[in-house]
Amino acid sequence: MSLHGDYDEQNIFAKIIRGEAPCYKLYEDDEVLAFLDVFPQSFGHSLVIPKQVQARNILEIDSASLAKVMAVVQRLTRALVDELQPAGVQVAQFNGAPAGQTVFHIHMHVIPRFTGESLGIHASAKADPAELEQLQARLLARLG
Repeated sequence: MSLHGDYDEQNIFAKIIRGEAPCYKLYEDDEVLAFLDVFPQSFGHSLVIPKQVQARNILEIDSASLAKVMAVVQRLTRALVDELQPAGVQVAQFNGAPAGQTVFHIHMHVIPRFTGESLGIHASAKADPAELEQLQARLLARLG
């Protein structure tokens, strides 16, 4: 998919926002939603998305909405670091299929990185639901 095109209201993130698909929610307000990635590249891999804008990528989102997303990215990153104690954290955002974007609703990846562990291939393995539920509970307690 190119950088330009029409927003698909049936993408998985739009369905999650509408409550038509489940997620392991970590944070939500009127503007932003954060949840665990069910196909994580690392333990704690999370996603942050805007709820009120139909933007496919960074070229289509207004700066005020992007700022709200980034504030949640920072808050979530702090909670992940405090809870999981990773050696580093990768924050990433992809624009267009050639750049690695697979869901065409703008989203930020927050990926804890642990010493001695390589980054997994995205969407190659689905996480164990029980493990996601346990991690969700731990992070919700941190995000309070």
